Amino acid sequence: MKRTIPLLLAAFLISTLLSVPIQAAEAADATKPVRDSAYYPISVEEYTAGDFDELRIQKVYQLSLDDDPSLIPTEDFERNGRLYYLLDMTRKDEVGVDTKPHVQTVTLPSDTNNMEKILQTLDAEIETVTEDGYTGKLHLDHTTVKVTTDGYATKTGTVSATRTYPNLSDADLSLVPKTISDGGRSLTLADVQWGNSTQEEGDGVVTRYTATARYTGSTSSKYATGYTVTADYSGEVSKTGCNVVTYTAVFGSTDAPKDSGAQDGEPVDVSGIKRPLIIGGAVLALALGGAFVYKKIRRR
Repeated sequence: MKRTIPLLLAAFLISTLLSVPIQAAEAADATKPVRDSAYYPISVEEYTAGDFDELRIQKVYQLSLDDDPSLIPTEDFERNGRLYYLLDMTRKDEVGVDTKPHVQTVTLPSDTNNMEKILQTLDAEIETVTEDGYTGKLHLDHTTVKVTTDGYATKTGTVSATRTYPNLSDADLSLVPKTISDGGRSLTLADVQWGNSTQEEGDGVVTRYTATARYTGSTSSKYATGYTVTADYSGEVSKTGCNVVTYTAVFGSTDAPKDSGAQDGEPVDVSGIKRPLIIGGAVLALALGGAFVYKKIRRR
């Protein structure tokens, strides 16, 4: 029983120490920062410099004042058989210009719905200032011009027509029609003017009458009270004064070690090398410690 307890303690100590370097390595991997698109370079240039035409790479980043420059990748990386390492990092504060597309709808009153006349009254381009401070010139998009009617009203009026009825035997209204149709409208007799003449018929003189009748009626029609024209103006607007910071990272290079295991353009990660070394050292130390404990037990 006395020998069993030290052996159990030694086994527990070995399992505990073996888990420590693994957990430490995993914790280190979990704390690596995650970069978003703001930390991708806006330009990458490869060139030679120095007396021996050393290959170098320059990467330019543009960050806002809220971005963290420590997240700019500066790790060593391998490309085309060469290992690149950071030489310098410079910073430059600049005033940027932000641009974006913009569409503005213009609404105008019109007294006509004739598209040809409307297009002649519209400006070909306009100056605009948006609510968030962007300015620019916008151009008329002819395909978006539309005309709508504001409303309708009814207009009434009076129409009249004249009819002549000759050779009447007497100036009698019963001989004159009380209504007539004129242009599809029904008109009513309003007044009659009489005229007469004499003529010889047979053995005597006969008087003949002519009625000049005026007929009246009413008419109504709908008309548009007005029109509204809408048209879209589109273009690009810009705003200055957007503060940006330009960082330039310069990487020098040397021949890459053989069998490094890194892909071209990727950072060289040495964690995979450190981990087996740490574990191997721990195992070796524990093996020596276990042997020492075993000897102690044998001596007892």
